[in-house]
Amino acid sequence: MAGDNETLVGEFILLGLSLHPQAKVPFLSLLLIVYIVTLLGNGLIVLLIMADHQLHTPMYFFLSNISFLDICYSTSSLPQILAYSFVEKPTVSYKRCFTQGYISLYLGMTECLLLAVMAYDRFVAICNPLHYPLIINRKVCIQLAAASWASTLLLTLVPALMKPKRFCRHISNHFVCELQALLKLVCSDIHNNEIATWVSGQLVLVGSFLFILVTYLRIGLAVLRIRSAQGRSKAFSTCGSHLAVVGIFYGTAMFMYLSPQSKSTADQDKMISVFYGALTPKPNLQTEEQGCEGSLKENNIKGNVCTELIKHI
Repeated sequence: MAGDNETLVGEFILLGLSLHPQAKVPFLSLLLIVYIVTLLGNGLIVLLIMADHQLHTPMYFFLSNISFLDICYSTSSLPQILAYSFVEKPTVSYKRCFTQGYISLYLGMTECLLLAVMAYDRFVAICNPLHYPLIINRKVCIQLAAASWASTLLLTLVPALMKPKRFCRHISNHFVCELQALLKLVCSDIHNNEIATWVSGQLVLVGSFLFILVTYLRIGLAVLRIRSAQGRSKAFSTCGSHLAVVGIFYGTAMFMYLSPQSKSTADQDKMISVFYGALTPKPNLQTEEQGCEGSLKENNIKGNVCTELIKHI
């Protein structure tokens, strides 16, 4: 019998759409359009924020981080799907497959934390505007962004160092090297891997989602105290659109990483994975942030009123 540290397979075969050849052209055309829109939209956002000094504010700093991350996340998987879909038996080496899987995991967890940081930034801007420049200054922005990128790197390294070595099968019914799909091919004990993945999911997904939920509940209480009905309506509508993006992102991620694997099929898992990687990066995130900020300015939320509101939250 091979030892526990011996790699029984040197490469993986990704089935992708080989079982549904009639769906290749429309599916890949949609993915290509989404990928181009993601690159152009988020790329323009990053360039505009870097070029315009008036946009060198905390809100746009975090937006540029999100946009850059969305470009990286889409690029980590979509080009591979587009390239391998026209190969009869697309194969990926063991090291390359796991590298791609953990990079996607790292970028996804980083986006969770950045969305939580942006929620905190909005909370301070809306509920405590007089102290906003002191609380959210340039130094704090850099520290929050760096902490998000660095902490998720550490959380990713833990399961990466525990990756399994022995596999019973080497054919994955997936488009990319999704970690959850790869773990189903393991024939050795993966209890420690499952625990590490679960703990990372609880810390990042659940923790940041609960933080965003509580933050927006407090923002909602503040907005409800706005006297103008039109102002409340605009604030809720613009902030609601951003919450919809957060809901899609976290909902899909929680379904992928926190739901029992025995209750999902391979086809279901791979379609959700593509949806998570291709459709959740939104280039209109900047527009939603601008709308929320503009709505609050337009309705003239005075600093002293917001300061008084926060006392009652």
